Amino acid sequence: MAQLYFYYSAMNAGKSTTLLQSAFNYRERGMTPFILTAAIDNRSGVGKVASRIGLEADAHVYENETNVLALISDANQKQKLDCILVDESQFLTKDQVLQLTDVVDHLGIPVLCYGLRTDFRGELFLGAQYLLAWADKLIELKTICHCGRKANHVLRLDELGLAVADGAQVEIGGNDRYVSVCRAHYKEELAKVS
Repeated sequence: MAQLYFYYSAMNAGKSTTLLQSAFNYRERGMTPFILTAAIDNRSGVGKVASRIGLEADAHVYENETNVLALISDANQKQKLDCILVDESQFLTKDQVLQLTDVVDHLGIPVLCYGLRTDFRGELFLGAQYLLAWADKLIELKTICHCGRKANHVLRLDELGLAVADGAQVEIGGNDRYVSVCRAHYKEELAKVS
């Protein structure tokens, strides 16, 4: 039976690597995965999912106005899809998460979403909010803080490497702009700038 999975974590926990490994596993068994990624995150190029360890794959892109159910249904009519893999799923809209539940419930295709749970302010991303509410399975991928504790927060850094407390929720960046830390170090760093 198909289910909706949400694999979530702070940054640098290997979400994209895990997605790419899943795609490889499906292909190795002669099955067809369908990879989606957010158009807004073009660090590796539009329509690319790439991991920090050098793995990458082509992907279909979604934007806020994309009907992902229609996109997946059309692709499934051309070639039977065995799995949907969604990278950067925190950028999904509420409607898109609902559409992914329809992919599972009506098309019978498992959907595996990978994304951040919270932003640099410790607040839920919209896509993560509805995935946490509606997914059949929630799986936390873990990474560690520089102190060795589990990192469950993300700090946004300015050009000087100092924590940023305010700003737009979405600002695309990698290790140069963000660092995953434990809650204690998150609060400690933000206290320095408030």
